[in-house]
Amino acid sequence: MKKLTYLLLASASILFFACGNGAEKTEGSSEETKTSESEDHTGHDHGDMKEDSGMPQLPVPEGARVFFANLEDGQTIPTIYSIEFGVEGMEVEPAGEQNEGKGHHHIIIDNDAIKTGNIVPADETNIHFGKGQTNYEITLEPGEHTLTMQFADGFHQSYGEQMSATVKVNVEAQ
Repeated sequence: MKKLTYLLLASASILFFACGNGAEKTEGSSEETKTSESEDHTGHDHGDMKEDSGMPQLPVPEGARVFFANLEDGQTIPTIYSIEFGVEGMEVEPAGEQNEGKGHHHIIIDNDAIKTGNIVPADETNIHFGKGQTNYEITLEPGEHTLTMQFADGFHQSYGEQMSATVKVNVEAQ
């Protein structure tokens, strides 16, 4: 039992400290930290994470939801666009701890919501906002894209379709 507790605490610590690094734009900040081409948006690799974390799944309050505060389905946007995230019925907090009624945002480019309980991958199309950011300046290639906002707990474990929102956008060449 002590060994399991130690492993869980060590894993949580690694996620907490690793998820604080990244290229995400913090709320109210006009600066963006760049990462190298080989790093993902969190500065670490989630490639070795299992699809299902094995951690307990926290409940989602009835009526809770996420949404794009400044995007509508079918909207035309420029190649660089500042997305604003919204959440109702839950609170945004940085990654690192699993707290009921709390979590953080992820943007999934050209893919669907993540199944409840599965870990949100971190790569060029699955962008993590583990510092608790509520906006992001995204750059997309011209054409049609699907953007899915996915809310997840402090261990990046998806709250599922209820806590996701998807819009299609048309990105115009400039």
